[in-house]
Amino acid sequence: MHENEEQTLIIIKPDAIHRGLLGEITHRFERKGLKLIGMKMTTLDENTLEEHYAHHADKPFFEDLKRFMQEAPVVLMVLSGIDAIKATRNVVGDTAGHKAEPGSIRGDFAMSVQSNLVHASDSPETAETEINLFFDDQELYEYQRNDFSAVFFDAD
Repeated sequence: MHENEEQTLIIIKPDAIHRGLLGEITHRFERKGLKLIGMKMTTLDENTLEEHYAHHADKPFFEDLKRFMQEAPVVLMVLSGIDAIKATRNVVGDTAGHKAEPGSIRGDFAMSVQSNLVHASDSPETAETEINLFFDDQELYEYQRNDFSAVFFDAD
């Protein structure tokens, strides 16, 4: 792993699954040059949702958020790359889909704040906590992408 390489968690939410956008979303991260090191489809249980969204527990939308996240399976991904957190958040776009830049996932496919297709970790600390919540170490794979030096030519 390169010294500036970081990992981040992505959740492809139920609205993206319902709309058939899994391939498009995954493609955008790979096309950016991020390395997919873990991926699985699952349903999220009440306890996991309460832990993941604990920072929203006192908000009026919390129960609706949990219901929304259980409407269909989600796809969990761990991406790796130099400045992966910032890069994924740029690919994802603003939380409010109607404000997100065209070309971002939310800018191209979302209008809502809740139905905004994707969750992306917002800091290295959050990413570590979220990855540990959803993935065991043996579910993450280390390898070098063949195009690393082309994608990250000036990373050093």
